[in-house]
Amino acid sequence: MHVNLQELARFIVSAKKNTYAGKGEGRRGTDNSKNLQYEDGDYVYGDRYFGSARFGGEEVVWLKGEPVWLMNYYGGVENKAADSEKVFVFLRKALLQVSPEKPFRGPPFFRDGDFEYTNSSIGDVARFKGTERVTLRGEIIHTLEYTGGILVSSE
Repeated sequence: MHVNLQELARFIVSAKKNTYAGKGEGRRGTDNSKNLQYEDGDYVYGDRYFGSARFGGEEVVWLKGEPVWLMNYYGGVENKAADSEKVFVFLRKALLQVSPEKPFRGPPFFRDGDFEYTNSSIGDVARFKGTERVTLRGEIIHTLEYTGGILVSSE
């Protein structure tokens, strides 16, 4: 199976805006995971993660029932004094800024009030890795690392 990378990237952006970034945590699984799903045409996106303030998970995209892309991630709130709920409200705002050029997490930089989000990545939708950070008044309060790419050949 071949996958069109531009089409895939556009779908991933739409999926992210219609799952965690746009709607929150998702439904609880029988294994204590949290699960989000989005479908559009032949594409299906699933995001399954464990934890809360500290968490890890995996996003997978299927095309016509075959897994074609994935991203693994791990991180969370670094500062025990930080209000996790406020951190994640801000983080979802940043993640809504995801772009087809780098459809992994949020933009390179986003600010809202005293919160700042930075995202440093290398690669493209076919193969990538990166780190995101949230700071509050200059102090790092959230860090997340991610990596992933396509599982089939691309056009």
